[in-house]
Amino acid sequence: MSADKKEKDKDAKPRKGKGMILVVMGLLVMIGGGAGTAFALVKIGVIGGVKESKHEADVPKLLKKGEEDPYAPKGGEGGKEEAKGTEVEGEGGSAYRTAYYTFTDEFTSNLRDSPSLVQMSIACSTHRDGRVLMWLKKHELAIRSAILVVLADTPDTDAHTAQGKDHLQERLTVAINKVLTEEEGFGGVDQVYFRSFLVQ
Repeated sequence: MSADKKEKDKDAKPRKGKGMILVVMGLLVMIGGGAGTAFALVKIGVIGGVKESKHEADVPKLLKKGEEDPYAPKGGEGGKEEAKGTEVEGEGGSAYRTAYYTFTDEFTSNLRDSPSLVQMSIACSTHRDGRVLMWLKKHELAIRSAILVVLADTPDTDAHTAQGKDHLQERLTVAINKVLTEEEGFGGVDQVYFRSFLVQ
C-alpha cells in the first residue's frame, strides 16, 4: 500500500465516523422533538383520550333510554305531579331518550323575494338532559326572533318542496342552537319538526 493511499484512508475513516455521529444525533433530536410534541398533544387532549375541561363537565349530558334526568321538570301540567312510570321506552331505535319542546305560538313570515307568506308551528327535540328544554323556554323570545329571520330568508321554492323543507329544518336547528350557545354556552337541539305548515 502506498503512503498516499494510507493517508487517504486515515482521513476518510474519521470523516465517516463524524458523519455517522451527526446522523445519530439528528435522529435523537427528531425522536425527542416527536416525543415532546406527542406529550404536548396528550396534555391538551388532542390525542390520548378526551380531557374534560371544567366547562365541558357542565354541558347537558346525553341520556340513555330509562336513565333518570336530574333536570326533569318536577311537576306535570298545572303543577300536578305526574304518576311515575307513565313513560315507557321502546327497546329498538335510538339508544338515547328523546325529549320534545313545542313552541307555544305559530310563526308567520314573508318568504324571500316573494309575495307568499308562510305560517307554521314547530317543535324541536333533544337527546340531552332537561337543561336544554329549560333553556328553550327561557330564551323563547330570542329564538322566535332568530326563526323569523330564517323564514324571511327562505326562498319560495324551499317552502313548496320536500327537499326545501328538509333544508329549512336544518337551518332552523342551526339558528336555535346558535341562540342557545350565545346565551348558555351550549346548543343541544337535535332536530326541528313542523307541526303545521301553510304557504299562502
